[in-house]
Amino acid sequence: MTEVLSRRQYRAELAMIEHGKRRAKKGNKFGARRTVVDGITFDSKRESEVYSDLKNLERAGRISGLVLQRKFELIVNGQIIGTYRADFCFIDHDRDGRFRTIDVKGVVTKDFKRVQKLIKAAYNIDVEVWK
Repeated sequence: MTEVLSRRQYRAELAMIEHGKRRAKKGNKFGARRTVVDGITFDSKRESEVYSDLKNLERAGRISGLVLQRKFELIVNGQIIGTYRADFCFIDHDRDGRFRTIDVKGVVTKDFKRVQKLIKAAYNIDVEVWK
């Protein structure tokens, strides 16, 4: 059976959706909000703050080669089983030119811990978590 709404009922439904009484669109399950800095969209405000801090360190010459969203292929027995994108990778001159891989997380999940182990096994890279 089809429900018929009067004009007034329809507008009342729209008002409820607009005022958040009904969820029209589901947000991030961890409460992160997308943020734009330098024309780049980040998944969270914290990630954009880390980007700004790293850009300042790069300008100061303390790090170099800053790369956003670097892709790592997860390979097992010669087969690509998936990919992982690190939030930030760079060379840290304060730590003897060490290559660092950073992921900004509010919540570290079991799946992410598994990916950390895979990256360590495949590339011998420790993925650091910054909160």
